[in-house]
Order: sequence, then C-alpha cells, then structure tokens
Amino acid sequence: MTALVGFDLDRTVVYSSAALMLDGPDEAAPSLIVTEVYQGLPLSFMTRAAERALADLAAAAVVVPVTTRTVAQYRRIRLPLPPTGWAVTTNGAVVLHDGEPDPAWTETLREEMAATSAPLPEVEQRLATDLPTGAVLRTRRAEDVFVYAIVERSELPDAAVESFAADLAGLGWRVSVQGRKLYAVPAPIRKERALAAVAERIGATRTVAAGDSLLDREMLAWADVAIRPAHGELHAVGWSAPNLVVTAAQGVLAGEELIGLAAAAVADVPASV
Repeated sequence: MTALVGFDLDRTVVYSSAALMLDGPDEAAPSLIVTEVYQGLPLSFMTRAAERALADLAAAAVVVPVTTRTVAQYRRIRLPLPPTGWAVTTNGAVVLHDGEPDPAWTETLREEMAATSAPLPEVEQRLATDLPTGAVLRTRRAEDVFVYAIVERSELPDAAVESFAADLAGLGWRVSVQGRKLYAVPAPIRKERALAAVAERIGATRTVAAGDSLLDREMLAWADVAIRPAHGELHAVGWSAPNLVVTAAQGVLAGEELIGLAAAAVADVPASV
C-alpha cells in the first residue's frame, strides 16, 4: 500500500505564538520546537512530540505539505521530512517536486482562471473598496495568482465577510479568513486538485488529509480519511463528513494529536476519538 498524507500547515501542523492555545499553567506546557524563523525571529512552532511523530509518519507514508503560503513563505518552514518529495503551495496553484515547481501544472490553472474567473486587479480593487473602512490594512499578491489582505478583525464583522464572499463568488473567486488574513482565491485553484495530481503520480492507494480552514474543505472531502482540529473556520461552522475525525485538543496540541490520527489511518487502525 502506498499511503499519501496531505497536511495543511498553519493552524494545522504549525502554529504562531498567538495560535498555540495553551490554556493551562506554564509549567504544564509542552516542549516546543521552532519550525519557522522570519526576519531573525521565531514565528511558528510545533510540539517536540509532534516533530518526532511527523518524522515517523514520513517513514511510513508520502507526507505532502499543502498550504496557501507562497513558495517563498513555504521554504521558511522546517519540518522533519525527506529533502526530496512533494509539496503543494499557493493554495494548489504550485506543485513542487524535489523543491522545484511544475510549470505545466500552474500554466494549466492559469488558462482555466482566464476562462472562469475575473482578473486579479478587479478583485484587488474590490478588496480596497467593498469592505468596511478601516478593515483592510494592506493587500499582497501571491505568485500573481491570488490576493490576500491583512485585516483588522475588529473592523470586519462576519456579515461583511459573507457579503463580500457572495459577491466574489459571482466573479469566480472564493473567500476565506484565517486569523488576520482574508484570502481571495480564483475558484479553479483548489488544494484537492493539486493533491489528487500528486496522489495519481505516486500511485497512492490510501489518502489522508488534514486542515482547519474553509479552503481545506474540498481536500478533506476528497480524502479517504479526513482530520480537522477542534478549532478554525471548519470547526466554527461545524463542518462534518462521513470520513472525518476531529481532534479532542485545540491549538498546537491538536497539531500533535492529528499527526497521531494520521499515522493510525495509514496503519488502518480505527481512531479512538
């Protein structure tokens, strides 16, 4: 059996200090390791136990990071994975094999976007004008494929996000909010499409996927076994599916738990939660 495990990164496997959700006494906190440094400072973390478990999982399955991060942002992440292998970045717009992008994959998606989704500059303009004043602090392009905004959450009510998402859906775009970032992504760009392409190339006979955001929903539905943490967008809306297992823990401890759940799924051991 060839098993493939696709993991979202942020708030699924790696966590910023603001997302750790360590509610107990400091002396009871788990040992953490740094998984990302940005501008000389530690930015993302996982538990030491999660690092060991992920290394063990990578020996038993093809582990594929699947992230909305750009290639440059992804390359800052340090995980205990083989130096050669697969990764999906830019929400599925880029497939990396042994660290190098597959240009044919991205070009195919660009052709679909041109046929089905409004141009990127139009969506950037809507981000600047259609959300409440003060909500958008700045916007950034990702690989000239999609755009995300750094937002002030106190100025961005849920109703405004829902209205904006409905408007962009009519333009062939999807919207997701993760922390202080609001993502606007063309509809053809989806994580599960890229992960399915990797699964086909390696001949995967069992697939496992884990993620926390609305942009992960289709990827989880596609997999044989889906895992989500008990936090994030999907948890907030109560998303469920027949193939889904939800962690008992939240925050960085959920990241540790879901790696164990993925290992059990690869070994075809029934989940205990």
